[in-house]
Amino acid sequence: MNYDFRKYRDKLIALVMALFTLSACADFLDIVPDNTITLEDYFANKEMAYNGLSNVYAGIPNNHLIHNTEWLLGDDWLGQMNATIAQSGLVGTRIMEGSQNSSSPLLAYWEGSNYATDMYETIRSANTFLQYIDLVKDMSDDEKKQWIAQVKFLKAYFHFILIQHYGPITIVDENLSPNATAEELFVSRKKVDECFDYVINLIKESIPDLNNDIMEDQLGMVDQTAAKAILARVMLFRASPLFNGNKDLFGDFYDHDGSPFFPMDEEGSARWTQKWKEALDAVNDAIAHAEGEGRRLYEFEEQPYKFDQDDWNANTETMRHLYSLRMLIVDPWNKEYIWGRTYSMGQGGTIQDASNIRLPRTFTSGVQETTANSWNWAGATFQMMARYYTRNGLPIEADRTYDRNNMYRTVSTPEADSEEYKPLQGILQPGIMTINIYLNREPRFYANLGITGGYWRGHQYRIETQMYGGTPGGYDPSISQTDFFWTGIGVQKFVHPESKSGHWIRQGHFPYPIIRMADLYLMKAEILNELNGPSQQVYDEINKIRQRAGIPKVEDVWSDPNLCSGLYLNRHLTKEGLREIIMRERSIEFAFEGSRYWDVVRYKRATAEFNTPVTGWRGNSFGSQNFFRLEVKQRRRFLNRNYLWPISLDEMNTNANLIQSPGW
Repeated sequence: MNYDFRKYRDKLIALVMALFTLSACADFLDIVPDNTITLEDYFANKEMAYNGLSNVYAGIPNNHLIHNTEWLLGDDWLGQMNATIAQSGLVGTRIMEGSQNSSSPLLAYWEGSNYATDMYETIRSANTFLQYIDLVKDMSDDEKKQWIAQVKFLKAYFHFILIQHYGPITIVDENLSPNATAEELFVSRKKVDECFDYVINLIKESIPDLNNDIMEDQLGMVDQTAAKAILARVMLFRASPLFNGNKDLFGDFYDHDGSPFFPMDEEGSARWTQKWKEALDAVNDAIAHAEGEGRRLYEFEEQPYKFDQDDWNANTETMRHLYSLRMLIVDPWNKEYIWGRTYSMGQGGTIQDASNIRLPRTFTSGVQETTANSWNWAGATFQMMARYYTRNGLPIEADRTYDRNNMYRTVSTPEADSEEYKPLQGILQPGIMTINIYLNREPRFYANLGITGGYWRGHQYRIETQMYGGTPGGYDPSISQTDFFWTGIGVQKFVHPESKSGHWIRQGHFPYPIIRMADLYLMKAEILNELNGPSQQVYDEINKIRQRAGIPKVEDVWSDPNLCSGLYLNRHLTKEGLREIIMRERSIEFAFEGSRYWDVVRYKRATAEFNTPVTGWRGNSFGSQNFFRLEVKQRRRFLNRNYLWPISLDEMNTNANLIQSPGW
């Protein structure tokens, strides 16, 4: 059982109010009930203290749950559109539609409403833990130090989540006493640099007492590897344009003292540069420590499933890349994972539930055509599908060899016995109608997506998907009028190949990544480029990711006039061009993991990127001619005020010292 300190606090407040109400009865005030429960009782022994520790970990945002996740922010995903129209769930998508507001904010981490975890309540739980953990008698000092370090880190991490969303925040370093003054109760937002300094210093304070690496029975808990990786991320955010000198957006966002909440340092100034240098030091330290503890990019090293064995034998190199990419997320706690969000077995409403397709009736075993744990509707936008590279490792628009004039023409894949089909074995079905834009793409495209003419690995089968009405993966009104991929493009990245329908016990269970090794390498590439511009060292970090993805080196393809069209040729040789390449690489490698939204926001590109409607095929149409018609699915709206999230009007009315985020 996880003890809810908020509920306990509320009970204490109610008790205190009752005592004051009865203050005229002197004899009553002299009575101390024998069965009164105190906070000290919650730390009577190690087991109860562990419940308190678990309660702090429970504050990690629920990004594994489809209706709670902020991974729907950006333009990667499109969910069940009836839910967004009804303003029910899918709050990330509703925010992107322009539904964020200050009267009842969506994903309100500040106050914990509308599908969000209450970050400040969780921080107060952390403070309570830190205040009382020394009372536990059946723990060694070393154990206490380790738990204290974990809670200090989590407390810093929760403050960082608030900074991400709100910029200047209030810092809750200690819980208030019952005798707190009005000045202590009604606190103000702190300057952005002060907020970052608090988080950075607290993480650094926690690291020496954390374990170097977590034991197998403690997976999901914080160790030095995770703390150093998150510290590098915090440093990167602090150095990024949104937070590192931002006169254009927040030059007139002033504190009570008349000074700006955000630093106003010019790009290239000493303080601006120092933040990037400190970010580089942090990411170098994180990489060195992680590699020293055996962390590395994931590579599939087992035998494939039986349904893929023949294609594996015939097309081994391509299939090995495909399996490394397909199993990267769903192979639990593999060597690439640095930290992940665990969840209770049996917890429903996960991204896996929402994105897995139903098992077609044509299969003789398994739970067929049920919406239980196979909702068949969390899919990819056309924009995300198009964002993946070609097989040459270039964007479609930059690849000279890609037939852009015929991208939307339907075509049949080569027959199984043809020479042309050999490199496609295990990737695309032979002799099947599909669309040109699905051909000649990189391995991540086929590993992550569910497409017409491709394969869906799930339910312990390899399912030949067609995606249009009445076919595997497609719309079936006899089962559901609303549960289908509205864009006609599925996402299998978070579906374990052994996950089945009907009950959670039939699903493969895995953590959802918070940070992994690929992120550290691409962070390093980004930071090096921002400090010094293009170099072989930057290319090398990017190429670590591209090599695993099975595509050529960045410096080779972007400089090859036979592959790269003139407008894009040698774009990797300029700082701005290489930044675009790094951001594109991140958007593909971390597709559907919530990364692109924050990358676009960090560089203040959101108003340019997120005001374009998301599009897709006619997901509820029958037959390829009707299905492959591109149409607008959802309007999107992102204004300058959306860079910082609103504090609710209730909070603002309660605390007159709070200054609202600009535009709200």
